[in-house]
Amino acid sequence: MAEPSSAIQAQPTPIPIFKGDGYEYWSIRMKTIIRSRDLWDLVEMGVDNSEKDQTHLKAAVKKDVHAMAIIQQAVHNQLFSRIAVASSVKDIWDILRMEFQGYDQVKAIKLQGLRRDFENLTMNEGELIGDYFSRIRLLLARSAPMGKLFRIRLLSKRC
Repeated sequence: MAEPSSAIQAQPTPIPIFKGDGYEYWSIRMKTIIRSRDLWDLVEMGVDNSEKDQTHLKAAVKKDVHAMAIIQQAVHNQLFSRIAVASSVKDIWDILRMEFQGYDQVKAIKLQGLRRDFENLTMNEGELIGDYFSRIRLLLARSAPMGKLFRIRLLSKRC
């Protein structure tokens, strides 16, 4: 009988294609895929080129190239030229994040808008609680990729 972990590895994970919109959701999916392959540390920190052990350095570079290939497959041809010059997965991720998620000021403005939407959210007459809760969860989900989550106590005030 096969072990459960081998069954999971045997099934390929479909790679979502990023076409320029929906970056927040695409980036969450890609982070999960890359983490599942134990490559996320390279996206965040890059390859440590000061590594003295050539065997470790070579392995890290190989993992970096593997992660680059995953993201390159996930970017539509119309956007590929923007990342084609990148020499590491960290560079690719940073390029896409800066262009499509925005700088800190843009993120702050987006979060401020989401917070305003959240604070002004009211249950419509005749609206089912499940539908209202879904609207709340959508606002929370939209804030998550920007590194902020509204506090649970704010959510409890709404419900």
